[in-house]
This record gives sequence, structure tokens and C-alpha cells, in this order.
Amino acid sequence: MRTLIDQLDSAVADAYAESGLDYKPRFTPIIRALSQHGPSRIKDIADGMGVSHSAVSQTLSALVRAKWVKLLPGEDSRERIVHLTPYAKARLPLLEKHWATTAKAAASLNEDLGISLEDVLRNALKALQDQSFGERIRKAGKVRSA
Repeated sequence: MRTLIDQLDSAVADAYAESGLDYKPRFTPIIRALSQHGPSRIKDIADGMGVSHSAVSQTLSALVRAKWVKLLPGEDSRERIVHLTPYAKARLPLLEKHWATTAKAAASLNEDLGISLEDVLRNALKALQDQSFGERIRKAGKVRSA
């Protein structure tokens, strides 16, 4: 699984770099959310992605350093609102072309596989929500210590 993800992410990252973009594949869920919904609270982005606040905060730190987003205080001084920068907005059309191209490449891979890789992964994640892999290991039987 790790090898597959490494190969996919590496190819996508290379495509961004070839276009002159200082952009990483892991930025995409956040940038897409902001481009679709506008400025958002970190909590709302995390909830929409189904990941922790901490995971989003780590990616946001990289996005701020790369000048894709800026963080401004919300109504509550502890809350921060994430905004796309003018730099990001100017590059959205190019990103959207990349996303469309990546989707076509994924469709090509699915065609070669004869199945939808996204569906397989989504189904695997749902199955693990229903019963964790740890539970499955325990159910399969204990390994005795030496």
C-alpha cells in the first residue's frame, strides 16, 4: 500500500513541479475546500476531510510557508479562519487543470485494473470503520509470546 501511495504521490508532485508550482498533493483537499466554500475554520476543514484538527494544522503550516493560505483571527480570538491568498487564487485555474488531468490518469489506471481503485479504498476504509484491523487480528487468534 505504501509503495502504491508513494508512486502515485510522487508522479502527481512531479507534474506540479514541471508546471512550476510549489505545491504538494497533500495540499489539495484543503485548497479544494477553500476554493469551493470560501474562508473556513480549521475545525470545519478537518471535519469535512474526516481527519484530525492536528493533521489539518500541520498541512496548513506548510501551506502558509508556501504562501497558498493565510490564517486570520475569527470572531473568537482562539479561532483561526483559513483564507486563500491572492497567490493561490491566481494559480487555481492551473491547479484545476492538474486535478482534471490527474482524474483522467486515475480513470486510465482503473481501466487497466478492471476496477475502481478509489472504490476499493473507500470500501476498505468503511470495512475498517465497521471493524478495525486490530479487532480483526484479535479475532483471528492470539499469537503466544516466546
